[in-house]
Amino acid sequence: MLGSTYGSLTTHSSPARVVACGATPPHTVHGTAVPHTGRPSADGAHADGREPDLDVSGRPLYAPVPDLDRFFRPGAVAVVGASDSEGRPNAEITRQLIAWAGRVGARLHPVNPGRDRVFGLPCHTSVSDLPEQVDLAVLLVADPVPVIEELAEAKVRFAVAFASGFAETGAAGAAAQDRLAEAVARTGIRLLGPNTNLNAFESFREDLDGPAIALITQSGHQGRPVFSLQELGIRLSHWAPTGNEADLETADFLSYFASRPEVGAIAAYVEGFKDGRGFLLAADRAARNKVPVVAVKVGRTEAGARTAASHTGKLTGADAVVDAAMRQFGVIRVDGLDELQDTAALLARARTPTADGVAVYSISGGTGAHFADLATAAGLRLPTLGRAKQDELHQWIPDYLSVANPVDSGGHPVGDRRGRKIVDAILADPSIGVLICPITGPFPPLSDKLAQDLVDAAEATDKLVCVVWGSPVGTEDAYRRTLLGSRRVATFRTFANCVTAVRAHLEHHRFTAAYRSPFDGAPRTPSPAARKAQDLMRPGQQLSEHAAKQLLRAYGIRVPREQLVTSAAAAVRAAGLVGYPVVLKASAPHLAHKTELGLVRTGLTSASQVRDTYRELTDTARHEGIELDGVLVCQMVERGVEMVVGVTPDALFGPTVTVGLGGVLVEVLRDTAVGVPPFGEDRARAMLGELRGRALLDGVRGAPPADVDALVEVVLRVQRMALELSGELAELDINPLMVLPRGQGAVALDALAVCH
Repeated sequence: MLGSTYGSLTTHSSPARVVACGATPPHTVHGTAVPHTGRPSADGAHADGREPDLDVSGRPLYAPVPDLDRFFRPGAVAVVGASDSEGRPNAEITRQLIAWAGRVGARLHPVNPGRDRVFGLPCHTSVSDLPEQVDLAVLLVADPVPVIEELAEAKVRFAVAFASGFAETGAAGAAAQDRLAEAVARTGIRLLGPNTNLNAFESFREDLDGPAIALITQSGHQGRPVFSLQELGIRLSHWAPTGNEADLETADFLSYFASRPEVGAIAAYVEGFKDGRGFLLAADRAARNKVPVVAVKVGRTEAGARTAASHTGKLTGADAVVDAAMRQFGVIRVDGLDELQDTAALLARARTPTADGVAVYSISGGTGAHFADLATAAGLRLPTLGRAKQDELHQWIPDYLSVANPVDSGGHPVGDRRGRKIVDAILADPSIGVLICPITGPFPPLSDKLAQDLVDAAEATDKLVCVVWGSPVGTEDAYRRTLLGSRRVATFRTFANCVTAVRAHLEHHRFTAAYRSPFDGAPRTPSPAARKAQDLMRPGQQLSEHAAKQLLRAYGIRVPREQLVTSAAAAVRAAGLVGYPVVLKASAPHLAHKTELGLVRTGLTSASQVRDTYRELTDTARHEGIELDGVLVCQMVERGVEMVVGVTPDALFGPTVTVGLGGVLVEVLRDTAVGVPPFGEDRARAMLGELRGRALLDGVRGAPPADVDALVEVVLRVQRMALELSGELAELDINPLMVLPRGQGAVALDALAVCH
């Protein structure tokens, strides 16, 4: 049994590689608001005097849900810079806002000192002249900063800035955006933008029912495919085009949407994050509330990251870290906008699965086999139907056709009463939670009857029924009327999107069923180990291996028996105490890659070898101009699996923890997995499962299974170190960490540490 979620601190010792850095400013959730109390201050304390909810590293553990009701449904709206001059952009925007205000029941007040009326409405010279307090001000001005103070005096709660030319344009624009953000923070107004658009004020269909999709985009055009789902009968409730996020950001809308009862799923197009911690807290809220989040996150490639930065001025973040963060908190990452719309649509509407088994039913053996291959390769489980169920299906399907799963009807049975009986029989199997029927093309009247049977069966069951309509035309009645007219059947146009969405559906429900927020158990006060570790830090230096191992010892990570010596005679005595065979290593701050420099010798079995080797190492160091603080005489540990565990800083998320295959393999295979603190034991084990070389830990070619529990414990202890020493520790590299056979623990054989 492991210790605490973040690594218990019982006694152990071991060698490792560690890097330490100077103080990092506490991460605050910029732009979050506490309903009825105000937003947290810069140090995390709440405006009403409540104690701050911060972890041991000074970062927030709680993200209040911003009260955005009056943003999306204001009672009164001011349009600053309103115009009705035909052909001018402001006129068209004003016209659209007037129409939107009418739809949501808001009173709209144009503001423009150069006009008496705009589109027949009385126009006011300034916000201070408005006849009533407004909830939302839309700023159609090139520089919104001078208007912010005026809005604050009028007690306007929300503002939208459409203007561009800010952080997306470079250093000068970023400085202008900083001034805007400072004005907003100073006044307490919540701002959407700049560099945003009218998507928040679109016309949403009111005739659709069921759980809705809420949409968040940093590029308006990229949300169009999801918005268009309304034409296929899928409800949308909100659209937040966040733009440059000088104040309100993706995380704010994610928290808000995850708390709305009408929202069944959140779809997001993200170019970059303003605050990594804020995103984690928002994703945590969605996971707690079991609201699925599906996201396209650009920046997988250097070109994509560069383009995203120029578009909204955002940090895209190291993609492996972003990927890990999303995985930890159950955010479903997809690559294409077609996947985004199909996956979000399914997750918004599908009920909790009763089983994770998938049945594939088709009228063609080739179609069924093809789809089964794709589904199995994606990790979906296609259980073989039992003999009794197969016998039942063969009442209606010829005996020469396979009904084991996939089920092949051969075509003819779907045209009569047998068709519905086959579908009902498959859905009745307790091992099946999802039925997928690929229809590769229209073939009336059979395809019409099959589509209707699937729709009718879906209405009579709690299980998910999916159809892939393969026709490129898409005008057929069976597709447009029967399938799209159903609120219960999930209809796709491609095999790949169907597989992606069904996998996401099953994984989401598995994830949320077991989800325990890691923020609940995150440490808030330093452990005794942290106080010991503080004394070992050397600001501005890279620690020697010996000092780095002392840091690990403070956190109970096991290192081999070793002594630091400064003479050949002392080396011989130390070898006798440590026990032969031994390893000798040169030790000095700033000394990395000792093996490449010839400063490590292994397998020494006698006093004469130790004496001679000591002299050789010191001579080599002198020749290389390296000033040693001594030579380490270490216990030799040979039998085990070499791993690497470390801490690396990330510009968005702070310290991250890495685990992977160690030794020289870390550089050759780069087989590593990343965890973003805070995380618990389940995530630490999942990180091991993400490694391509995970089988090595299970024992291969006669090797015994490795002590995976001990490895997980080291990962959790390293995480604790990363959290508690975030102000001093920039990087930690334990390589290799020798994971011994099961029950024998893990030993850190080498360590590197650098202090800021």
